[in-house]
Amino acid sequence: MKVSAIIPSGGVGSRFNSPIPKQYIKVLGKELITYTLEVFQNCNLIDEIIIPANESYFELLNQIKIKNNFTKIVKIIPGGKERQDSVFNGLTCKNFDKDDLIVVHDAARPLLSNSLLENAIQKAEKFDSIVVAIKARDTLIESSDLEEKIVLNYFDRSKIYYAQTPQIFRYRILHESFLRAKETNFLGTDESMLVKKANFDVKIVEGEFQNFKITTQTDLQTFEKMLK
Repeated sequence: MKVSAIIPSGGVGSRFNSPIPKQYIKVLGKELITYTLEVFQNCNLIDEIIIPANESYFELLNQIKIKNNFTKIVKIIPGGKERQDSVFNGLTCKNFDKDDLIVVHDAARPLLSNSLLENAIQKAEKFDSIVVAIKARDTLIESSDLEEKIVLNYFDRSKIYYAQTPQIFRYRILHESFLRAKETNFLGTDESMLVKKANFDVKIVEGEFQNFKITTQTDLQTFEKMLK
């Protein structure tokens, strides 16, 4: 059994207001994606890394690979229109064994700890499908669609989690879930949604608040401060 990481890196970061995708912005002299790749390169349980990306950034990714001696990067491949397409490209770019574990992680989520990654992989070995998530701590409100937002309802936060990555699945489960989604033209927001929709159970592994996704300039500034 192999453990393969797919790091989709084809996003354009439309909410980030930057001329280049956020994962390639330099923070303290290194591209954001470099910090993410370091986690997977240094994890003893990861066998290989596959990066679906916009072909315009292949040269940069190869430079990052060589400069940082990222020996586990085995393929840099074309991404797709949506994140779902990029991950599917990763799933079909080589032959996997049915029981291999596929670890999907956001390129712009660089503060994943090695302990959380290893714990998630070990849980996936036992339960086949896992999603890292953190428990909601604040009051959850449903609002109206009006310009002036009005409170409509409150939700029981005791049962609510915020999904993170990594999300880890047996290859046979994830591949089948993607095929079913294609058949029904279903576009999910993450892999766990596709797997659940295909009627597979997904176990929650408790995440970490520091494992946040960099989505805005404020997130980037917070990340930089945490590195100093």
